[in-house]
Amino acid sequence: MISFRKKVIDTSDVMVDIIKVTKSYPPNVHALIDVSLNVNKGEIIFLTGMSGAGKTTLLRLLSRIERQTKGLVEVGGYDLSKLSRSKMQKLRRKIGTAYQDFKLLPERTVAQNIAITMEVAYKRPILIRKRIKKLLDQLGLQDKYNTPASELSRGEQQRVTIARAVANEPDLILADEPTGNLDHETTGRVMELFKECNKKGATLIIATHDESIYSNTNHRVMELYQGKQMFFDSQSKKRQLPSFVDELSFGDL
Repeated sequence: MISFRKKVIDTSDVMVDIIKVTKSYPPNVHALIDVSLNVNKGEIIFLTGMSGAGKTTLLRLLSRIERQTKGLVEVGGYDLSKLSRSKMQKLRRKIGTAYQDFKLLPERTVAQNIAITMEVAYKRPILIRKRIKKLLDQLGLQDKYNTPASELSRGEQQRVTIARAVANEPDLILADEPTGNLDHETTGRVMELFKECNKKGATLIIATHDESIYSNTNHRVMELYQGKQMFFDSQSKKRQLPSFVDELSFGDL
């Protein structure tokens, strides 16, 4: 559970609370507009939408890589805008992020890249090695333990960044297009790993274009369109934007 000294531990069921969040860039680009989302602990939720819809921006706000222009972003009961740098660093140890552009260290081996999140948490070396080998086996990368990241294919790099994201068993996992470069079989391996993390209590927010990974599940799906949430009209059976969205100006994202 995410906690800091001198603060009562949050015991609510909410892991992520986003209230009326807008993220804008100059001169007139609106990446997110008035978005609200509540995600319970232990939930899996999928973010969908076209490229440029705001999915990546939303994930970046949740780890405070970027800050919102307006609105409230809370993770684990903490208002991210009010956390000091040191407390935010502690919080990030409980957030695992699988980046769309991987962010691997090319000169380091696969094992060294995955180990980073566990080393900063002061895990014992023997436990780190055991965890890495298990993850590589689950993701079909058993023979890549000592391979430099620069020698991997894009699909292999994607699996390594996923392994790094989940290695330290974080409370919250943010995955940005985690199956974008993977075939059907490997996608299945990744989703089984995510399900395993979820069974252990992790909350997952997955941004994806891949309808196959959520279409046959009961998990919530939130669709973004030009930075705004889509709503479902029960009468017309169609998705709709709020009426005021047409009045807003959108830049190229």
